Amino acid sequence: MRAIAVLAAGATVAATLLTATTSASAAAAPTALPAGQFTLSANYHQFDALNTALVSTLGTAAVHTVMDNANHDRTGITDSLGISYETGFSFDSGDDNDCTNFPQGITTSRDAIGTANSGNYDGHQLILVSWYTKDGCDGASSRSRITLVDWDATYPNKYRKILLVEPTGTTAAPDFKDIKVHAGGVSWFGDYLYVADTGRGMRVFDMRKILKTSTGGTAAQIGRQSATTYYAHNYAYVLPQIGTVTAATTSGTNLAWSSISLDRVSRSIVMTEYTCSSGCTDYPNRAPRAVRFPFASGATTFAASTTATQALQLPWYKLNGVASHNGRWWFNSSGSKQLYYWTPSAGPHTYAWVSGGESISYWEDAAEADLLWSLQEPIGHRNVFAVKQANYDG
Repeated sequence: MRAIAVLAAGATVAATLLTATTSASAAAAPTALPAGQFTLSANYHQFDALNTALVSTLGTAAVHTVMDNANHDRTGITDSLGISYETGFSFDSGDDNDCTNFPQGITTSRDAIGTANSGNYDGHQLILVSWYTKDGCDGASSRSRITLVDWDATYPNKYRKILLVEPTGTTAAPDFKDIKVHAGGVSWFGDYLYVADTGRGMRVFDMRKILKTSTGGTAAQIGRQSATTYYAHNYAYVLPQIGTVTAATTSGTNLAWSSISLDRVSRSIVMTEYTCSSGCTDYPNRAPRAVRFPFASGATTFAASTTATQALQLPWYKLNGVASHNGRWWFNSSGSKQLYYWTPSAGPHTYAWVSGGESISYWEDAAEADLLWSLQEPIGHRNVFAVKQANYDG
């Protein structure tokens, strides 16, 4: 059965009809920048020795094993989102109301493998959401995690949390530590998971290398406690970083990697920046950019050195989400609660969007309508939802 038909009990479809306004009345549009001034350097073997030692010590858990042990229940959407949507879910009440953890990025097993076998990765059709954690409700960011959510009628409506970690220590005594990134965007392509690292580029993980850890200990304990005991804030699974994709530019202003998304058609990752027109203290006060970086030919990895193939300066601000597919672009602004659609030929269109909107992921479907998946960050309203992309493409 196709998971798109599985709308969790209690979900309601918002009655508000989407409305669009075109750019005919002089709305600003993206403009091209020199793509050659943006480059990436990729290293997928940064932690090979340490990860080999960690796997030997702890053992791995396949994705299907993780989902067989999923221990949280997703629920139906009960909020009125203010837009029409096709399907979706909410996290359990603990995660929905948690003031220390915040959902950010979204990707799916459709990103990972496309429409083959209904988009199943290791037997499961999955929605993956990235989160960052703070030390206390008003504390600083302290770690990052992902959530794997089963989206398939064959399986229970369950999800499981996995801590993201960076390998440390030595090959004789391998260890790991928390990754303190905002995780504002995430893309899954093949076996590799790419997580945005705001000031750096992307961190890379391998979904075949989920490690099993010891539960117990205190919530603060992380890493090696003895030769065979490793704690991870009571997470049963951790996903260790395997490498880094580092961004550089000759433009004079480094990219702020706020959100990323996979474009399967052009086999590339697109990124955008969260910036303000003025008045921000924690974010840049300038026009944001969006840049496309292609994967190596026929691969789900970047070459050692990659030059961007498209770069745009954008007229919109406070962008938390980006997606691109077949030359079309979408940008979500949490500041204006609008979704902007743009192509060079048709120009921009503006749509009403949800409050607190975050990242976007394009969901290809060979038999049904393609979707845009997105999510909301605000406490008490952490809905993950999908809309028909055809309703938001001009």
